Amino acid sequence: MRFYFVIILTFLSVSLFAQELAPPKVIQFSGLILTDVNDKLEPVPYTTIMVKGTNRGTYSNIEGFFSIAVETGDVLSFSAIGFRNIEKIVPDTLTDSRYSVVQLMVRDTINLPEIVIFPWPSREHFAIEFLAMDVTNEMEERLKKNLAEEMLAKVSEVTPMDGNENSDYYMRQQARSFYHYGQTPPMNIFNLFAWAEFIKAWKAGKFKRKNKKED
Repeated sequence: MRFYFVIILTFLSVSLFAQELAPPKVIQFSGLILTDVNDKLEPVPYTTIMVKGTNRGTYSNIEGFFSIAVETGDVLSFSAIGFRNIEKIVPDTLTDSRYSVVQLMVRDTINLPEIVIFPWPSREHFAIEFLAMDVTNEMEERLKKNLAEEMLAKVSEVTPMDGNENSDYYMRQQARSFYHYGQTPPMNIFNLFAWAEFIKAWKAGKFKRKNKKED
């Protein structure tokens, strides 16, 4: 009897040891990230999904869909501007290699107190300083030069886009790609408006070769 008990105990110990040494299973983790807007579920685009403790991650597309390869037991962190951060653990009891979820995000709005900044202590001080300002002819000429269309055009060519402009440009590119999704984008050779602009420019002589000036 003791012999059988020792065998069973040894078998259980080996099984537990093998389970501890077994590598974690790789799962294709996919899902939709939604939020409640006026009692309707709407996608949360460009939500960051990071595997906690690693440098691996992804982000949801404009429709709130995401997909990432993870291991069982990983902790995923969901974060988006204006929403509370959420963490989700990949279950270690999964038997399939795919796992899908619908993750709801809760808005986290923080209202800051209003701050009004004035260049002068009071309106009376501003009126006094404004009336006492001496605008010379040199300052006026400099102002006209700086606000000229040619100068503004040169400044706009070398001024890089800020964060809002880059974000707007990226969103326009995404909207343009989704506009022709599943079909071939139209070619300008069939665009009547483009042909009209070409004929107009041709008649205006914009395609004529300019003679090089002799040295």
